[in-house]
Amino acid sequence: MKTRITELLGIEYPIICGGMFQVGRAELAAAVSEAGGLGIITSKTQGTPERLRAEIRRVKELTNKPFGVNLNLFPSTTPTPNEEFIQVMIEEGVNIVETSGRSPEPLMKLLKDNDFIVMHKVVGPRYAKTAERLGVDAVIVVGNETGGHPGMSDVGTLVILPRVVDSVSIPVIAGGGFADGRGLVSALAFGAEGVLMGTRFMATKEAPIHENVKNWMVEADETNTIVVQRSIGSPSRVAVNTVSEEVDRLEKKGATLEELIPFITGQRSKDVYFEGNIDGGIWSCGQSVGLVDKVLSVEELIQQMVAEAKRSMKFIQERVL
Repeated sequence: MKTRITELLGIEYPIICGGMFQVGRAELAAAVSEAGGLGIITSKTQGTPERLRAEIRRVKELTNKPFGVNLNLFPSTTPTPNEEFIQVMIEEGVNIVETSGRSPEPLMKLLKDNDFIVMHKVVGPRYAKTAERLGVDAVIVVGNETGGHPGMSDVGTLVILPRVVDSVSIPVIAGGGFADGRGLVSALAFGAEGVLMGTRFMATKEAPIHENVKNWMVEADETNTIVVQRSIGSPSRVAVNTVSEEVDRLEKKGATLEELIPFITGQRSKDVYFEGNIDGGIWSCGQSVGLVDKVLSVEELIQQMVAEAKRSMKFIQERVL
């Protein structure tokens, strides 16, 4: 499976595990990279440059294959030390970065002066064009199905992906709704050169989250997610639970940001991910949860995706073309 993305990143399969807050840790990232994809750890999860350094070194103990680091550019009440994170990456020899949240422009000179491969997450063609102009190496486009932040447009991957592919010349990675080999083939058919998955990788044996969460995902379907935080301009697709339903209720009543903060703080997700309390807080989950039917190892998942992709291609060639 050779595409511009596999060549750019030095990976075997065009499958990327996107950066996930609290979940993007060494064990999962290393497993994805070792299986032939690209694993990504999240700097925001580590919190400090030295903790990021320790997590990078942990990944290196588990694999010698390429992996990346996510830099979170979303506005925050406390400054995120992204320049310090980048310095740690330089010192540790990690040169693949995924940026998300806002324009990476303030960091681009530092990144490109140090030969980083930059993948920036966008939600539409206008943002993709800007990212290309800024010099990023690839864009990740996420449709409304995606877990986490899908943008304000409510446009699904089926439409937004070809729109972005047609708008730029750099490689495009498709995110939002992908969980199997059929999705991979569909993304390639639309002109993407790889897929990014988060939700599906959460339901793997190596994902550092509680078994209660993984079991919930196996039993859930595509209707068990909801978009909240739209009223504050930061829509987020999350799992349906008592907390997200309360946030939805409060937003419909016109709640202020101050009234919502106790419910939407990311720290509450720790109770979900690590204690197994499904109703412990808001936690990101995409509609592709409806395609999760089993908790597999990362190796099993990627090999299953490759086999499914080959079967899909054979079906097209034998019955359609």
